[in-house]
Amino acid sequence: MKKVPYILLAIFAIGIGLYPIIYFILDGKFGLLNSKPEELLTDLLWNASFYTHITLGGLALLVGWVQFNKKIQRTKIQLHRNIGKIYMISVLLSGISGLYIGYHATGGWIPKVGFISLAVTWLYTTLKGYTSIRKKDILTHQKMMIYSYAACFAAVTLRIWLPLLTMALDGFLPAYRIVAWLCWVPNILVAYYLIKNKYQTVT
Repeated sequence: MKKVPYILLAIFAIGIGLYPIIYFILDGKFGLLNSKPEELLTDLLWNASFYTHITLGGLALLVGWVQFNKKIQRTKIQLHRNIGKIYMISVLLSGISGLYIGYHATGGWIPKVGFISLAVTWLYTTLKGYTSIRKKDILTHQKMMIYSYAACFAAVTLRIWLPLLTMALDGFLPAYRIVAWLCWVPNILVAYYLIKNKYQTVT
């Protein structure tokens, strides 16, 4: 990656990766919790899923960007592997819990399908990246992990798009229905573009 985009990636990843801490500090409803009905907020399974999702999703976001550092990839292989294990376990637990809370997304079937599709994409690309490196298929591993982190980065793009669209559309629900897809589909398209340009000479 070029230096400036990489620095911006790190800043956003760290900032939003630490964002879930606010949910543990503030009492009562905060952020997206304001859109949830009281019966859901008192549901034990939903709460366990929600806090697992945001905590480990934040951790995945925090450590994932480091994995694209070429120096670490080439000279600190064990560190790269250890961070990769943390990222993979975080994605596995956050992604599975994301499937459950996605099913309970506010606003009907459009955001439900959007967030469930995001969770499936995140889980699939991460597991594919893991199985590829186990088979010594480095090229596929690198490609899949770019896609995986693009899906992970939806946590950042959601928090950029949601307030902007809420103001533009004068309402949370219409914005949320769009953001359920806008937060991750363009990320995957950007990842595809980066992969195509990075590996176009590789056969």
